[in-house]
Amino acid sequence: MGTTLPHHRAHQDGTVNASRTDRTHAGATATGAGPAPAAGARSALGPIGLVMGGVVSVQFGSALAVNLMDRTSALGVVAIRLVVAAALLLVVCRPQLRGHSRADWGTVVAFAATLAGMNGLFYQAADRMPLGPAVTLEVLGPLALSVFSSRRLVSVLWAGLALAGVFLLGGGDFSGLDPVGAAFALGAGAMWAGYIVFSARTGRRFPQADGLAIAMALAALLVLPLGVGSAGGELLDPVTVGLGAGVAVLSSVLPYTLELIALRTLPASAFSILMSLEPAVAALAGFLILHQTLGAAQAAAIGLVVAASMGAVRTQVGAVRVTKEPELG
Repeated sequence: MGTTLPHHRAHQDGTVNASRTDRTHAGATATGAGPAPAAGARSALGPIGLVMGGVVSVQFGSALAVNLMDRTSALGVVAIRLVVAAALLLVVCRPQLRGHSRADWGTVVAFAATLAGMNGLFYQAADRMPLGPAVTLEVLGPLALSVFSSRRLVSVLWAGLALAGVFLLGGGDFSGLDPVGAAFALGAGAMWAGYIVFSARTGRRFPQADGLAIAMALAALLVLPLGVGSAGGELLDPVTVGLGAGVAVLSSVLPYTLELIALRTLPASAFSILMSLEPAVAALAGFLILHQTLGAAQAAAIGLVVAASMGAVRTQVGAVRVTKEPELG
């Protein structure tokens, strides 16, 4: 995260906002109407493949970041990633800095703070626990936002399913989880939920991806002093900078590009459900790249949280459709 820009990704249209790792999240992205569904299943395979490519890119980027932590600190990795991502976005987007109100700037600053917090906390978690469990705990933030924003009784089922997953993930008594790492992951989830809220508000106040570019630059400025204080001169090492740039491309630039293309034809609900698979993909990346293995109980826990996230998305999309139906008649 997740990602998520972890956890996450941000699409600045005010309706679909996806991070983790600054990725916005699955459970809360389907609050608005998305693009019209594709005519047939075959035509939908392309956008689905693009979204899944973005999900894989983000989580394998996180795995590369964990390896990079052997050369520098977790906050050092975050600093490099955000600085590189901000530089790329500023060059590509060339956001207008004039003509914005005080309220506009207040919103984008809040967006930047949640973006910086989400990334910083998640990388601290990933430094202490396997990627799969870390993303699973992080995903609880957006999932909780989705459940609490829904007024349907079935949302209680999804919340219970997620709690059961967390119970399994902790081995029943939570002795199987690093307590500090788990706290960082849950904090990242809370920041992710805040990120979703302020990402949507920023998207309504700034054109195109201007708000994202400005927020990324501000987030980089917030994290950079912490990264320098934590890693010092290691941040100037060419190999470290190069690997950090790779993390930024895999976790930010490539997923943003793939998802923006996919969302031209893929419904927001389908996009959100695919994003719900991130904990499972994170576990796979942890296994393949970092040789992190999970027990049967932990695998089942991740499955429960993924199912809860998918269910919450479908419930929320159903509620939106019911609300809008009278207007169509």
